[in-house]
Amino acid sequence: MARCLLYIRQRSVTDKETEHSGGIQVIPLTLNKKGSILEQHPCFSESAHHKFGRIHLPVAPACNIQCNYCIRKYDCANESRPGITSKVLSAADAIERVRTLVERSGNLSVAGIAGPGDPLANSATFDVMRALHREFPDLILCVSTNGLLLPERLEELIKSGVRSLTITINAVFPETAERVYAWINKGGKRYHSREAAEYLLCNQWKGLSNAIEAGLIVKVNTVFIPGINDAEIPLIAKSAGELGADIMNILPLIPQASFGHLERPSRETISKMRETCRQYIPQMTHCKQCRADACGIIGQDKDIELEMLNAKIGEDYCENVF
Repeated sequence: MARCLLYIRQRSVTDKETEHSGGIQVIPLTLNKKGSILEQHPCFSESAHHKFGRIHLPVAPACNIQCNYCIRKYDCANESRPGITSKVLSAADAIERVRTLVERSGNLSVAGIAGPGDPLANSATFDVMRALHREFPDLILCVSTNGLLLPERLEELIKSGVRSLTITINAVFPETAERVYAWINKGGKRYHSREAAEYLLCNQWKGLSNAIEAGLIVKVNTVFIPGINDAEIPLIAKSAGELGADIMNILPLIPQASFGHLERPSRETISKMRETCRQYIPQMTHCKQCRADACGIIGQDKDIELEMLNAKIGEDYCENVF
C-alpha cells in the first residue's frame, strides 16, 4: 500500500497529462465553473446548504464491500443515516422524482446517488445519470462511492455527466483497513483480510488521484472510528490534500454491526480532529449523515414520496377543475 500511495503521489506531481486508465477524459472546468459548482453544492459548501436542495436517488442496492460499521436497510422510514432508504427505485422512477422536485422546488441544485449500496457496482447509476444530464444539463450530478471500482469506472462516470464525487477513505495503511472492512468483492471473487485491505486501499487512492486529475470536484469522507483509525485520520487528510482533493468530511462512527460495541465520538472530539486536519485540507462541518433517499435542504428534509403524492393530487385537482 505504501508503494501504491507513493506512486500516486509521484504521478500527481510529475504527470498531468492523465494518461492513466487508458486516457481518462479531462473535464474542461474553468475556475469560474468550478467555483459555481462549489457554491451551489450543499454538501460541499457551508453557505450553499442553507440555500440549495439536493435529492439522493436510491437506485444502487448492490454493494461490493462490507464495512464493519454498516447495516443497509431498503425498507426503513424511521432511521436517518447512510445506507437507509424507504425503498429502492427503478431508473425510471428516480428520473420522475427529479422531474417532480424540479417543478415543485426552485432551489434544487444537486442530484446524487449515494446508495444504499455502492453506486459504481450498479448499472442503474449510469443509466440515471446519463438521462438526467440530457434532460437537466444545469443540474449538478454527484456520486458517493467506496472507491473500489473508481479507477475502472471513472471515465464512464464522466461521460454520464458526473462532475462532483465523494469517496470514503478510512485508512492509509492495510493494517488499519483490515480492521475496518470485513471483505471486498471484485470480479465475482470475495477477498478477505490483508489481501482485501491492500486491494481496496490501492484502488481508493488511485481512483482519488485519477478523479482529481480528470477535473472532478472531490470530497473525501472519513469515518472516525475510535481506537481503530483515529490516529491515521490526519495522514488521510494530508495525503488527500496533497493530491488536490477539495474538501474533507470527518463523520462520527454510528455504533452498529461489528462496531456496535464502540462509542460514538463526541462533537468535541470530532471538532478537534477537524481542526487538526484543516491545515491539510478544508473541512466540512455541516454534515447530517444523510439517508440514501434524502431530499431537500440539509436539515430540512422532505419526504419525496409525499412530494410525489402532493404533485399527483395537484394534477388530479387541475384536471377535475379545468
